[in-house]
Amino acid sequence: MAARMVNPMRGAALLALSALLFALMGVGVREVSISVNNESVVFFRNLVGVLLFLPLILLKGTRPLRTGRLKSHLWRTFFGLAAMYCFFYAIAHLPLADAMLFTYSAPVFTPLIAWCWLKEPLSKRILATTIIGLLGVLLVAKPSAALLDSQALIGMAASILAAFAFVSIREMSDTEPAFRMVFYFSLFSALISALPLAWAWQPVSQHELSLLLFIGLLATASQIIMSKAYSLAPPGLIGPVAYLAIVFAGLIAWLRWGETPDLTSLFGAALIFASSLLSIRRHAR
Repeated sequence: MAARMVNPMRGAALLALSALLFALMGVGVREVSISVNNESVVFFRNLVGVLLFLPLILLKGTRPLRTGRLKSHLWRTFFGLAAMYCFFYAIAHLPLADAMLFTYSAPVFTPLIAWCWLKEPLSKRILATTIIGLLGVLLVAKPSAALLDSQALIGMAASILAAFAFVSIREMSDTEPAFRMVFYFSLFSALISALPLAWAWQPVSQHELSLLLFIGLLATASQIIMSKAYSLAPPGLIGPVAYLAIVFAGLIAWLRWGETPDLTSLFGAALIFASSLLSIRRHAR
């Protein structure tokens, strides 16, 4: 197999962009979940992902999508789809900051999973930077008492499952380009998530449908970018950059709802940036 590419600076930049798109997607999921059930939100998110690949298939055929790693794609779908159900449920039933905290605490687990799965090096420096990043997330999000609720377990499951999904992307990045990984994830996820609609289907209004399409577009674009980012550098190295989603979510909340970050949030944001920069600069040297 070809050697994996390593470009931490580019990978970190792409992951930051992916975090911004995920934050925007989270806002959309929170708004549409007021009237649309979780099963429908997950299905439409994946269906839009599949539809976006139709122009590519019509222009170039199915040859770019041929793969010899079908088993790896199925594992990535299992982890990613399960994380998606948990994440969307957390957004609908917990404060947005809490839900984002759970999902973007995944980089805390990725170094350990990558070490066990891919045998990638795990140093004290990497562990320290991820812990610093998590502290920053806690200061920015200021999680409420909902963290002590049983629903928080679903949010925690989302972070662990997402970490497995990130490492699975890294595992097959030596032969699979980002667009192929996202295509198979969207295809398999759409097929699987269509099954619960047999008993959970509900009609949606034009406004709800537009929100669902918006969520699907953002999610697919961010998935492609995220897949490319984790193919350029190990998850344990650039993972802390994903914490920027919490900062972006705070900025969006300020612009949309007038929520002003306090000094604690600003200090947390500084820790997040410091964690990301320390991780990248250590590897660059």
